[in-house]
Amino acid sequence: MKRLTVTLFSMMLALVVFAQSDADLFNSPPPVPDQYGKCYAKCKTPDVYETVTTQVLVSGGEAKVSTTKATYETVTEQVLVKDGYKKLKVVPAQFETVEKRVLASEGGCKVSVVPARYETNTSQELVSAASGKWVRKKKTPNCLSANPEDCYVLCWEEIPAVYKTNSNSVLVEAERYDTTYTDATYKTIKIQQLVSPARVEEEYVPPVYKTVTKKVLANCGGASTTYSEPKYRTETKKVLVAQGGYGEWVEVVCAGDVNNSMISRVQEALNSRGYDAGSVDGVMGGRTRAALAKFQQDNGLPVGNMNIATMQALGLK
Repeated sequence: MKRLTVTLFSMMLALVVFAQSDADLFNSPPPVPDQYGKCYAKCKTPDVYETVTTQVLVSGGEAKVSTTKATYETVTEQVLVKDGYKKLKVVPAQFETVEKRVLASEGGCKVSVVPARYETNTSQELVSAASGKWVRKKKTPNCLSANPEDCYVLCWEEIPAVYKTNSNSVLVEAERYDTTYTDATYKTIKIQQLVSPARVEEEYVPPVYKTVTKKVLANCGGASTTYSEPKYRTETKKVLVAQGGYGEWVEVVCAGDVNNSMISRVQEALNSRGYDAGSVDGVMGGRTRAALAKFQQDNGLPVGNMNIATMQALGLK
């Protein structure tokens, strides 16, 4: 029953549409409240359209050219692709592999540095203190729109404090030097030894031909022109006459406070003031939605959601 109540509550007042991007929402948020947990919303009146009828060209009213195809015949011929030419061919030098003993590393002493050793100490430092921020809530059930996707609510919530960790190094062992002694070493390597030098030779490359098959025009085609009467169809479409706009931020009842008991008290208050909200059953039905919207309009209250001003005007907490 509670889920049905919330769903019907969020569908109230189909003439009021909520639609605004996250960027616009947070560029102009509501004023910062004096405590966490308060929720705000704003309404947008829908765009106004009118129906217009126009005539649209379907076909005709144009010249049509008919042509007879030209005829072709196929011929074959030899086409020179590349001329014959002389080129120089390089005969690379010839080498053989031989082994040779060479010095790999000289003997001597080597001084190496043993780096100093440090330990790291850490501490915590406050970066930013606790603060508040606006948080957007999903599908507020107290919106009077028929489409719950058209509603949004901002709530002022706490942002915890942020700390950062600082660290510093403490010397444990100072830098020192170690000396080691090594003997010279040798290794056998393979090298390439010239056997015959490179030389240049002349070579003739013959011309290259290919057989090409192509179509040749044998008879030209013709053309004739005909004209057709234009045909139209009637189209009806909606045209924007007046663009809707947003109202001001108003404080609304948060989703967690909406229940059957609250809706029952709203129905009793509306009925007692002559606005027919139907049976006091705790369900936000069509009659209750219409009665609430009429009460808001008659009393100059924000229309389109269950706002705090409306609750106060009904004498409800």
